[in-house]
Amino acid sequence: MSDHDDQSMSELLQLTAPELLAFFERRVSPREDAADLLNETMLQAWRREDSVPKEHERRRMWLFTIAHNVLSNHRRSTRRRSALVARIRAQLAVLQPPPDPFESSALRDAVLRLPKEQSELVMLIHWDGFTINEAAEVLGLNASTARSRYARARELLRTDLQKSTRDEEPIG
Repeated sequence: MSDHDDQSMSELLQLTAPELLAFFERRVSPREDAADLLNETMLQAWRREDSVPKEHERRRMWLFTIAHNVLSNHRRSTRRRSALVARIRAQLAVLQPPPDPFESSALRDAVLRLPKEQSELVMLIHWDGFTINEAAEVLGLNASTARSRYARARELLRTDLQKSTRDEEPIG
């Protein structure tokens, strides 16, 4: 396309965008998806710019055809995603939950009282089964930083749990 045709495509999209957005808003839920679908339609139109019809009304119809196809793809994807979620839920319903490494509510509470960066590290290591180095990588930390945070977290947990145990002992 020439520069003049590129400008025509921009003008066409700019003029038709409110109509296309309304087209999507009337057909999707949540309504916020309409903007994403409009974006996808415009992207598809630009990719196919050499097939834009010459006649004005045909151009508008051409864009609505692209919009219709984008909407159809969106609906198929949504159905597939819903079916997958249903299958996963059915499988999870028959599985036994993994044992909770924080079965003790006192331990769970103590971990949650740690500073956020330490509690997340402890949970990744003990709850999710990562090594200290792997947890460091997940959190974007230097391995030595993770080791020192983990050591500090263990000290804080030990102190917190000892204090909780003393507080629960009967006086007498």
